[in-house]
Formats: sequence, C-alpha cells, structure tokens
Amino acid sequence: MIKISVVIPLYNKEKYIEECLQSVLSQDFSDFEVIVVDDGSTDKSGEFCDKISSSNNKLRVYHIVNSGVTAARKYGVEQARGKYIVFVDSDDRLLPSALQTLYDSIEDSQADEVVSVAENQYGKRYDSGWRGWMNPEIMIKNLLSLRNSFNVLWGIIYRRELLLDDNVLSTPRAICSGEDKMMQILILLKKPKVYFIEKATYLYNMGIPNDRRPSLERDMLYDRILREALSQQWETYKSHFLLYQIKRYEFFLSIGKFKSYDYYKNVRSEIGVGGADLPWKERLIISMPPYIAYFLVKIYKGVFLRTK
Repeated sequence: MIKISVVIPLYNKEKYIEECLQSVLSQDFSDFEVIVVDDGSTDKSGEFCDKISSSNNKLRVYHIVNSGVTAARKYGVEQARGKYIVFVDSDDRLLPSALQTLYDSIEDSQADEVVSVAENQYGKRYDSGWRGWMNPEIMIKNLLSLRNSFNVLWGIIYRRELLLDDNVLSTPRAICSGEDKMMQILILLKKPKVYFIEKATYLYNMGIPNDRRPSLERDMLYDRILREALSQQWETYKSHFLLYQIKRYEFFLSIGKFKSYDYYKNVRSEIGVGGADLPWKERLIISMPPYIAYFLVKIYKGVFLRTK
C-alpha cells in the first residue's frame, strides 16, 4: 500500500496549478501518489495536468462532470491507494518536507488526524497554539464559534478509513462556501484521535478571487444539514450552533441584508433554554430590530476589531 495519497480538486485554476503540482511532486518523501480531480474545468488547467502526468507516474488525473469541490474530494478519496490522505487546494502549495513531517507525526502518534500549522504568502502563520492531543468536542465548538485559528482541511493528514464514511463527504454541491468546515465537523463528530504539531506544512495563497456570493438560501440549507448532523449531541452543541447562526446574521446585517432577520429571528425563541453561554453582544444583536442592530455591528467592527 502507498503511504500517502495527495488529493487535489481542480476547477479553472490554470494560473496556479503548475506551482501547486511542483510543490507536491518535488517533496522529499518517496512513497506517495498525487490524484488530481478535474471538476469540469473550462480552462486549460486539466490539460496541463494531463501533460504532466504523461511523464510522471506519481500523478493520476481524473476528469469528472462539474459536481462541486466536495464531490471532487470524495472522488479522489475513492480512487486513492494510500494509507493516509492529504488534501491540497489547487491554488495553494505544500511547503518543503511537508509530507515527511505529516507522515512521521501520524505514525509516531498513531492519531487518526494530525493538524499542522499553515502560513500564507506574506509569512503570516495560522497557528492555534494547540499542541499534542485535542478533544474533538472543543474543536467543533471552536469551528461553530467562527473563531478557529487551526487549519480546517488543509495542512492535515487523515487516516484514510476516517474519510470512507459517505456522510463525511456528503455536503451537496449547493454548499460552495464553508464546505471545508462542514467536512471537518462531520469528521470530528466521529470522535477521532486528533494530534496537533507546531511545524508548518502548507502555504495558503491569500486573496485568490472566487465567484462565491453570499446567499441566505445557501445559509439556510447549510444550517439544516449542520443541525441534523449535531442532533445526536444537540445539548452539547446547541449554544455554539446558536452562536454560529447569530454570527452569520451579523454578517448579513453588515452587508445590508436586513430581510435576513425574518429567518434569524427564530434564534431568539431558542436562546431562553440553552442560550445562557452566548456572549452579551450576540444576545443583544439578535434581540434588537435589524436596523438598530446594524449600527451596533458596524460600531463593533469599526472600533473594537480595529484595536485588536
């Protein structure tokens, strides 16, 4: 069995895929394969990968009908022959010795998932400060609070069996934002052994443009899927789920989507029971008329966040 399969979902990243592949194929780790899943690209990025694969037997390229990034990742996992899986986005890169670092860490710890540190092209590190074993429940609460500082999907090595459950890679195509967090939460609900290391293995290209636009309908679908996933442990995560919803409501207010209140006002009726842990700001914002809450959000973002 191959030790590591690197899965790269690809859609119209002609400008970035060469550097991405170069960073992976030049790794000093010997026993790995690279699986590119071309998700119906309309540019020449898929053709470029085909050309590289013709002269490098570590690379396999699959072309599928455009189905969304989660479906592309799922297809890649299904084709993988590795004991472990590493995901890389096609506009990002692996840092030198990344695969060796991740492999050594998961073999030494015998974890199901090892989370490393990432950095961006400007040298900023994405580091939670967590080291060693971490409780998946704490990680889920951190993700729901929208304040996570750890890598959600990239810079992580997974034991392949952890990803074979269909529920883990089942997020529908309509969810094109936050699908990585959804996937990680679905994994963490399986209560895997998770280990954090301090080394950086991943370079995240910050500021790459995309065509995703805010959509209340998409958020509503996301909420339904997430709430159903959390239902078996609802009392554990209820307050954090409500906090997540209010923070999304704050976002919609900040861009002037006041009609979103018609959906998020239902959160108020749930706060009475199980909502005591919500921060005062969020409790206040959801209790106000949207036009007043809008100014509170603007003041908070303009004053308090600017000073941090």
